[in-house]
Amino acid sequence: MVITRYLFKFYYIGLKRFYGSQRQPSKLTIEDCLIEAFLKKRYINNLEDSGFEVASRTDRFVSARGAIFSIKTNKVPILMEINSILPKQIGLWAYTPVPLPYLSRFNAEYRHYKYFMPFTKNLNLKVIKKACKELEGRHDFKNFSKRENKEINTIRDMISVNFGIREHFIIFNFKSKAFLRQQIRRIVAKLIELGLNIISFDDFRELFNSHEYISYQPANATGLILWDIVYGKDIEFIYDNKSLERMKNIFFKLEQESNQKRFLFKIMQHNDIG
Repeated sequence: MVITRYLFKFYYIGLKRFYGSQRQPSKLTIEDCLIEAFLKKRYINNLEDSGFEVASRTDRFVSARGAIFSIKTNKVPILMEINSILPKQIGLWAYTPVPLPYLSRFNAEYRHYKYFMPFTKNLNLKVIKKACKELEGRHDFKNFSKRENKEINTIRDMISVNFGIREHFIIFNFKSKAFLRQQIRRIVAKLIELGLNIISFDDFRELFNSHEYISYQPANATGLILWDIVYGKDIEFIYDNKSLERMKNIFFKLEQESNQKRFLFKIMQHNDIG
């Protein structure tokens, strides 16, 4: 029996039933579902010997399109076989073999997150764009992250921060090798405050001063998506067409359901249907 380590690309939708991606005692998580599928289809004999490792962890209600995990299996993966065990809100869609010591978390070149929220015309896009440029490069993001119980290094290198407007939504893009807990959601919260003139640009820049911790609420988790995790040129993923079609069909069905609910609430609000 040949043991091989694989990287897997997968998506998940951050529904209320999942308590984030990372395993927690007595609570259902994304990792729990993945491990159960690999055990049931006998790709692994037990979790302890599998070397299971997720490249990025996300909080409850956060979704992903291009998340990555690595695991050692005793047979070549058939993605639809594994997907048949998973809830429709989770699915594998690409994979590649890697050396046994390869770590999906530490070998990633960068993570790409997107944050979506409704666009309002009173946002000052010019000052938001200026602030996005200010965020790029090396900074202490202590005041843009959740306070931890233990002392951690809060300095990070932000590769790029930008945004665009599409279909009445503002979409932020964040790329960095690593992010702190709630970093993106807290950045978005302050960018919006800045765009609404609730805080000044000097107030925004003062958040880089880490001598004092400033507490505030992060932006809503439902708007955050782990879009992709990028590796070096040596990593070439094998895309599974049936799994990609499964993913697209599930996204389309959810889109249709959302449109129906949106229309229902609209007519209930305005009472404008015959």
